[in-house]
Amino acid sequence: MEYLDFELPIKDIIEQLDKCKIIGNESEIDVTDTCDQLENKLLTTKKEIYGNLSAWQRVQLSRHPSRPYTLDYIKAICGDTFLELHGDRNVKDDKAMIGGLGKIGNQSFMFIGTQKGYNTATRKYRNFGMANPEGYRKALRLMKSAEKFGIPIVTLIDTPGAYPGLEAEERGQGEAIARNIYEMLSIKVPIITVIIGEGASGGALGIGVGDRVFMLENTWYSVISPESCSSILWRSWEYKEQAADSLKLTATDMKKAKLIDKIIKEPLGGAHYDREQVFNSVQDEVLKTFKVLDKLQPHELIKARRAKFNDMGVFKD
Repeated sequence: MEYLDFELPIKDIIEQLDKCKIIGNESEIDVTDTCDQLENKLLTTKKEIYGNLSAWQRVQLSRHPSRPYTLDYIKAICGDTFLELHGDRNVKDDKAMIGGLGKIGNQSFMFIGTQKGYNTATRKYRNFGMANPEGYRKALRLMKSAEKFGIPIVTLIDTPGAYPGLEAEERGQGEAIARNIYEMLSIKVPIITVIIGEGASGGALGIGVGDRVFMLENTWYSVISPESCSSILWRSWEYKEQAADSLKLTATDMKKAKLIDKIIKEPLGGAHYDREQVFNSVQDEVLKTFKVLDKLQPHELIKARRAKFNDMGVFKD
């Protein structure tokens, strides 16, 4: 387990607890009381730290290397029923954007999401979760296929942003994202969006126009990352914590601004502490939401989805 800077007090207690258990196993000394005290101290420390997280600390948790990624969710929820589909039928297959058909119980879904890597090799292979234009065009192709066959769509977002390289811009990065947003407002099947990690800029919004938009508790959603914001405003990354607070990018901030529909609770410490729990929470939310949306006619879905996004940013004094 890797620990972030603010988690070091937890690491120290866990190491003490492990040593205590080793002593108890390798000797005749009764260390039960000591272990119990350390476990209580560990729980108290976790509650103090994770119950008072700053915006920047939640950003750090959203990027935790042990945190589950899109394919982890899909494999846990769908099992062997997931069939990945490839290519945009134009340029190539973007490895940062994955998608395919899968089942939860007897219900089929089209799963689409951004995928990061687990180590240096796979991070490079997945382009660090930053999709190119062909990734967004692949996503749109799969959405259109789902619409054709009446299959609901689930999008899972975890990206530091769309790939900003010159070649991506030459192939129409901005147009591809804009086209997805435009088309998603008219898709005739339910779209359920879950932000499972980072939700940065148009890279996230390119697959984020859903009838219901959910965020896991320790994720963020913003037009720009704290580091980039700090770099633009202060010409330095040193003010990233201040930028994170000012951007109002946490799940709580998004819910308060009515930009998302619900916050999905995570295990104490983050999704990586209990993967099964968070997988079950996401699955339950998807199924429950689908049952509600499935009762609506296509024209009702589209009307409500358009109204939802048209109302964002409109305030009355």
